[in-house]
Amino acid sequence: MKARAWAWVCILVAVFASVAVLGCGNGGGAKFAAVKAGEMPSGESWAGVYYNPVYGYLHMIEQDGSLVGRWKRTDGSHWGELSGTAEGNVLHFTWKEHKYGGVGPSADSTGSGIFVYKKGQNDIPELGGQYALDDSNDVGDWHCVKQLNMKPDLNSINGSTTDNMGVTPDTWK
Repeated sequence: MKARAWAWVCILVAVFASVAVLGCGNGGGAKFAAVKAGEMPSGESWAGVYYNPVYGYLHMIEQDGSLVGRWKRTDGSHWGELSGTAEGNVLHFTWKEHKYGGVGPSADSTGSGIFVYKKGQNDIPELGGQYALDDSNDVGDWHCVKQLNMKPDLNSINGSTTDNMGVTPDTWK
């Protein structure tokens, strides 16, 4: 009798676990924190240049009713672009990152993300963000501080040889 009871317990656990796993997620998409849009801080705008120690300077502008941006990693290995729409202080975006010198499908990565515009320490604007690769439930953090004295220039990051393809020119002669 005990064996039959344990068998039923195991079956029920397996069924509930399957339902829980199937009920979670949205088909493999990214899982971001649930964020309710608020008002943009007074006198602030999304346009600007933001800095992150890994992803470098993110140049962002408003273009045709959307926000678009480009960045180049601080190590010079990749450059990327994003676009999305903002509702108040929340930006939902898609992104694509290109590996310098990369060829084929592994040269590009794509995904989605979210930024929340807020005032940080000393009233300096910052972006609190998360991002994920397409078809992934893993989420990474992407926090940036707005650079108050820099103007965004999307053309300064374009993946061409004019931005040195992520390589510092050799100064040895």
